[in-house]
Amino acid sequence: MTDDEWRPGPRTSNIAVASRTALAERPSPGQSGQPYGHGYYGSQPGKPGFAGFDEAACLAELERELDSSLFSPEPSITEQDVYATLGPQAGEMLRTLDIDVDELIRLINAETTLLPPIEEVDAASDAEQAAEQPEQQKVTPAQKWKHRFLKGAVMAVLMSLAGGGVALAMNKSVTINIDGKERVVSTFGTTVGDVLEDAGIKVGPHDALSLAPHAEIGDNGVIKLERGRLLTVIQDGEQQQTWVRATKVRDALVQLGKSNLVAQGAWISAPQDGDVPLKGMILEIKTLKKIKLVDGGEKPQTVQTHAVTVEEFLKAKGIKLGPKDKVEDGLSRKLKDGSSVYITRTGTFTIQVKEPIEPPVKEIKDNTLEAGKTKVVEEGRAGLALVTYKVTKKNNVEIARKEIDKKILREAKERVVRVGTKIDDASVWDRLAQCESGGNWTINTGNGYYGGLQFNKGTWDAYGGGAYAEYPHQATREQQIAVATKLRDANGGYGAWPHCSAKLGLPR
Repeated sequence: MTDDEWRPGPRTSNIAVASRTALAERPSPGQSGQPYGHGYYGSQPGKPGFAGFDEAACLAELERELDSSLFSPEPSITEQDVYATLGPQAGEMLRTLDIDVDELIRLINAETTLLPPIEEVDAASDAEQAAEQPEQQKVTPAQKWKHRFLKGAVMAVLMSLAGGGVALAMNKSVTINIDGKERVVSTFGTTVGDVLEDAGIKVGPHDALSLAPHAEIGDNGVIKLERGRLLTVIQDGEQQQTWVRATKVRDALVQLGKSNLVAQGAWISAPQDGDVPLKGMILEIKTLKKIKLVDGGEKPQTVQTHAVTVEEFLKAKGIKLGPKDKVEDGLSRKLKDGSSVYITRTGTFTIQVKEPIEPPVKEIKDNTLEAGKTKVVEEGRAGLALVTYKVTKKNNVEIARKEIDKKILREAKERVVRVGTKIDDASVWDRLAQCESGGNWTINTGNGYYGGLQFNKGTWDAYGGGAYAEYPHQATREQQIAVATKLRDANGGYGAWPHCSAKLGLPR
């Protein structure tokens, strides 16, 4: 057991043991028939057995709890101190032992009796304690010293004078159990507080003591002391400090009400059978969580983790992010059971594709070929190019493609095609009439234009229309076409009908 575990207070000397040892070496009264064998004892005759000495009464008085304020504040031992120690039966004890007060004081001060020095009391602490006490109950350092050590000195002298009966009767064996480790001490103390003080053991504000400090303790008594330990618990990133009286991590978790977390798969930073140091420790707990992971275009999956943050989770799973990838709500977000992690993958890369090059087409107009018909003269040949694209994908879906390079592997060969321009007159005039008059060859609009091809009276007469009818709409379809053909040929095209010829693509 270490000194740290016992947490001893400042000590001077064991007065009872030292005094008893020193005086026990001297002959007790009645042992030699001579005076006490030392100049300090005087010339008193020996009194074998000390008949009439009430040992039980003396023992009862010496075992009572002493009041520090009863002692003299003087730094030396006084008559007041002797009577405060011996109590109401002081006179009877001294008469029975045939010794007066002054002689007893001389014996206590004898060179063979070891007395501790008066302990210096911190002025601030002393003032603080004094402020808490009524004026008549203030205790000086000398009174505290006498309260603690004088009883042992008196008992040592009485043991020598009375053959050791009183002092030995007051000596008791007490077991002190500190955090499960036992230590047996011999003591003259009457209360738990006395025994602990004699053993140099201090009780901290967070320690648990059984029995109470003021409780009386007898021979073979047991005192149980459980030391408080400051535990800093960090659970899923949240820190809390609390005191426990456990020496093992497992017991500390029970005291904190967190043992169920271990059963649920939580990670603990220390082994459960590990020790909790007296100075305390930091204990980290990471609960087990189920997380929904959606990584880009991949299928969603449910995974388990002890990670506290998204960043820690990705690192634990070996998931790396690209420069343009994003995590919803950021990497520092704390996770809890049932959380979801969404990763948007945005990647840019280049690809090379071989693409055909369509051959250019050369058209040759052919008036021997009906309009709308074509004839391939030379097939030509498609070329081939190696094209480099910059492609951008989001969650495995292409969202953009840009050509950044093109290399011609094979040139395309020209394709030659003859395009027909020959028009069937009847068909052309019907289409033109459809455009001009809606295909109505007998229409008289009343605006000066007549028939299917909308002749005016002057043009009709100028090109021989009067030979068929006075007005164009009175002539037949064929007669109107005959006059229109003369007009077309005279103008070299269908320019007399500018709007519809342009619409129909007729030469003008």
